[in-house]
Amino acid sequence: MLLVRGKGGRERLVPFAKGARQAAEALVRYDTILDSPWLFPGRNPQRPLTRQGFDKILHACALKAGFDPQRISPHVLRHSFATHLLNRGADLRALQMLLGHADIATTQIYTQVMGERLKEAVQKYHPLKE
Repeated sequence: MLLVRGKGGRERLVPFAKGARQAAEALVRYDTILDSPWLFPGRNPQRPLTRQGFDKILHACALKAGFDPQRISPHVLRHSFATHLLNRGADLRALQMLLGHADIATTQIYTQVMGERLKEAVQKYHPLKE
């Protein structure tokens, strides 16, 4: 598990898989010349990467991958993460903790979106549809 400080200084524990750990260690080795205390240093290596700095990197990656950068954002990544976990059976309470939602009702919005998508898929593809 990895302790992450998010919006409003709130801290949460996030699962940290072996592959992610290996990637983080490789990044630390690559950035060793920066002598930064941060895994993701900002323009000034003694300060962390800002939200705006991350957005610029994400924009550049979208362009390089051939995606419309207007359709890629930190919010889209967060939503995709939540949807992916729910689609694979994640517990709603665990997802609430991972997303840092104070109220479970905020997390339940994801289940409503999934329900609508499922309903549309059944109506469109079910062999006994009218």
